[in-house]
Amino acid sequence: MKPKVLIVVESDPRTSGRPAEAIRVAAGIGTWKKAEVLLYLRGPAILSLAEYSDEWIDEDNFSRYLPILKDWGRPVYVQKGAPQTSELGEALTPFEEVSDAQWASIAAQSTYVFRF
Repeated sequence: MKPKVLIVVESDPRTSGRPAEAIRVAAGIGTWKKAEVLLYLRGPAILSLAEYSDEWIDEDNFSRYLPILKDWGRPVYVQKGAPQTSELGEALTPFEEVSDAQWASIAAQSTYVFRF
């Protein structure tokens, strides 16, 4: 059974390079196919999925690596009810809103959890 790697991102892509780096890391680890990689975005990090990322820090990482995550056939998890979800417009990859209880369950079932 493959280990599960959960990458949790809470940083704002408008003011921090951490979301871009988290997406790059997720795509890189997932490409090995030796682990199941799950990406969970909370609060302002949800904006990482926005169609227009021209003003985000390290914006090229979003357009380069989000399509890789999309090809995996599973959604990116986002915080349910976060106001940033309504600001997305057309998301670059499918996403699924999960409650805090669902997120806790996903984290508990993960082999590794990384926070950005």
